[in-house]
Amino acid sequence: MINLCKKVLGKARKKNSKQPSFEQPIILSRDQHPVSRKHISHNALKVLYRLNKGGYDAYLVGGGVRDIILGFEPKDFDIATNATPEQIKELFRNCRLIGRRFRLAHIVFGREIIEVATFRGHHDSDEEKSCQKTSKQNEDGMLLRDNIYGSIEEDAERRDFTINALYYSAKDFKVYDFANGVADVYAKQIRLIGDPETRYREDPVRMLRAIRFATKLDMEIHPDTKAPIKTLAPLMANIPPARLFEEFLKLFMSGKALANFELLRDYSLFQYFFPAVDQQLNQKSQVYLADFISLAMKNTDHRVNNDQRVTPAFLFAAMLWYPMQEQIQRLNRETQLTPQDAFFGALSEVMSEQQRSIAIPKRFQAVMKDIWILQEKLVRRDGKRAFKALEHPKFRAGYDFLLLRAEIEQPNISQSEPGSLQELAKWWGDFQEANAETQQVMIKSIVPSKNGPRRSTRKRKKPRVKSTSGEA
Repeated sequence: MINLCKKVLGKARKKNSKQPSFEQPIILSRDQHPVSRKHISHNALKVLYRLNKGGYDAYLVGGGVRDIILGFEPKDFDIATNATPEQIKELFRNCRLIGRRFRLAHIVFGREIIEVATFRGHHDSDEEKSCQKTSKQNEDGMLLRDNIYGSIEEDAERRDFTINALYYSAKDFKVYDFANGVADVYAKQIRLIGDPETRYREDPVRMLRAIRFATKLDMEIHPDTKAPIKTLAPLMANIPPARLFEEFLKLFMSGKALANFELLRDYSLFQYFFPAVDQQLNQKSQVYLADFISLAMKNTDHRVNNDQRVTPAFLFAAMLWYPMQEQIQRLNRETQLTPQDAFFGALSEVMSEQQRSIAIPKRFQAVMKDIWILQEKLVRRDGKRAFKALEHPKFRAGYDFLLLRAEIEQPNISQSEPGSLQELAKWWGDFQEANAETQQVMIKSIVPSKNGPRRSTRKRKKPRVKSTSGEA
């Protein structure tokens, strides 16, 4: 089947080697492609059938079709139709309309959401351009609102990459390829539809998508598509922090964090996610920083690819650990703050600056803070402190973070040397596995911390001395 598909596409591509014809798509019949209903979500098929029954055209589009052709199990099932969002809502009681920039319909089936979009049209007429309720661009050419509807041919031309301009019909079981996308799938190349500079200006996040698809699908970015990226990278400054948080999750929590990190740095895009980290990486002011981040990402990728639980908070904590330490040191030099006040002062400054780039939700900020605080708590093990640290809800995350630090920061120090991170990490590893009696012995062997119980700052009253003369 795949060889037949390649053969058909090879002939078709020779005819369309210069520019794709959106009016005359390549049509692959049922026996010429591997896309089948058995690969498609039951709920997505429900939506396709009901739209067709309602008199509308509807297609499985984009990544779902692409992934099936590649032999992957698709995770997302997006649908494109000529029905407007309001008409879609009339057909589905479990529909909710979202978005202002792009008006979309979400059909909710329990935990599964099928996204349905109306065919996009072009911003050609002056009337459309002047109507800010449907279409709006900023001075850099970025689309702020895009609710102009059109035909399937226009919709295909408006899509970002050729490999995403693929449409599967559940009515005739054919795949409609409007931009030589299937040929690019087999050629393993990411190629933008239209002029790359114009498309990036419309939506700068397409630069991130090009990188993400390249690493996710093991493809190369076409030379024309990657040429303007470094020049247009400053457009990323216009992307809202909330949207960059969503892009962070897609880039760094999908099993390809390390590969995406390296490409983002190559194309000068990483600085728009973590400006303070990027500055330290360029200045090399922290000798451990690059290795520490790479190791944290490698471990995250390993956990994701093995279906283990991960949290963005851990990776955020790793990214900002050294900027946080640098800020604490600066406050210690310039002020007379206590260690605790210096920590919280640095935390406020680092997070305040970071929030201008990525809007990190408070639930993740709280976990980051716990991980960082635990680094100090894990050092102080005498008395009851070890048991209190062990009972901390985020102990495991803090301990894993300590293991990362031990692997990077002091690799040449003997594990048995007192005070080394290796010795500390090994102690906690043994402590978790030991029985209660052994734990007590381990604690007694610890030299009491200098940071003992705090003395009260209240002045003690001097005891009254009775006068020998009888006076009170």
